[in-house]
Amino acid sequence: MDSSAHKFYPERGFDSRELLETYFSNKELDFGEDSTKFPMECLHRAFSEGHIKGDLLIDISPGSLIYQLYTASEYFKQILVLKCSEQCIMELNKWINTRTGSFDWSHVMAYIKCLEGNSDQCQDKDITLKTAITNIMKCDIDKENLTDLEVLPPADCVISAAMLEFISKDQDDYIRNLRKFEMLLKPEGFLILIGLLNTTYVMVGQDKVHVFKYDENFARKVLTDEGFVIDHCAVHKRTTVSDLTDYDAIIFITAHRE
Repeated sequence: MDSSAHKFYPERGFDSRELLETYFSNKELDFGEDSTKFPMECLHRAFSEGHIKGDLLIDISPGSLIYQLYTASEYFKQILVLKCSEQCIMELNKWINTRTGSFDWSHVMAYIKCLEGNSDQCQDKDITLKTAITNIMKCDIDKENLTDLEVLPPADCVISAAMLEFISKDQDDYIRNLRKFEMLLKPEGFLILIGLLNTTYVMVGQDKVHVFKYDENFARKVLTDEGFVIDHCAVHKRTTVSDLTDYDAIIFITAHRE
């Protein structure tokens, strides 16, 4: 497969709503077991252990994803979201302000209800997350400092769902970008990565979007080489049959620096 024909997210972007509709909605063609249920189970387990918490969490994920923040919003006073494009920011603001046509995440809240046993608190989850998101900022992944001249307060935790593979062309790129994420953390902060293993592309509408291909061993080695201690690593083999993307598995990693 000629990867040169693939669209590179940082340079050309993609339709953030199309990404949500294709891979994160509650449709008949459902990637949910892989794209949301597995990482949400891992997130629930990681946060409920009680040591990943604090004042500030920074999220940097592609498109307008927020499923990864529902559980986190119970453990952090503030959530800062970094997005690469104005379209992503507009789509996210539409949801925050409950505007007509905003993406429906009710199926995600229903699954959180199953995980936590809070049958009467679905609506509360939505309100809690919207309240916790105190700022949505545009970032530039080409900059050493992702927010350019604006210096952010160091975060207790940085979470990223499949961003590194979308913004990296090769191994060196991945490491450079990971270091930019690290710069957002307190010295003892936590890093949570949700990733796509052995992937080369993801279809978003008519666009074949580049994804950097790596495996579990690479992900573990990079974090260890960067001085992180891996607290938990889980891999979920692909369950959805579709030619829209070629990932083998989803990886979930929590790590910290001592």
